Amino acid sequence: MGLTHVTVRMSRLAGKGRVYEADCLVDTGALHCLAPGDRLRAAGIKPEGKAVYELANGEPVEYEYGFARVEFMGSMTVAQVIFGPSGVEPILGVVALENTGIMVDPARQTLKRLPAIPLK
Repeated sequence: MGLTHVTVRMSRLAGKGRVYEADCLVDTGALHCLAPGDRLRAAGIKPEGKAVYELANGEPVEYEYGFARVEFMGSMTVAQVIFGPSGVEPILGVVALENTGIMVDPARQTLKRLPAIPLK
């Protein structure tokens, strides 16, 4: 698939206060969302733990993670977000896509809303 981007707003779970908004790379190979940790903290999103993640080059790296309200394309969900290094390109992961019933059309390199979210 080519590169697809979408504007995403991330905020703390209570939904009040500051918001981190960015043009995120849609990455169907990434399970969770990722954004610069300093920007997530500025939006009031707090780390909840740490986990080891595998980068695209196969390198394991430990990052903090938390949970945020994630909004894009008129939909909202709660998703795990990884606190990446400053300046990292933000990523919208596949869990947030599936939670909102939005899929990637690989032929057109666009996002497409499903008529219904599958329960099967």
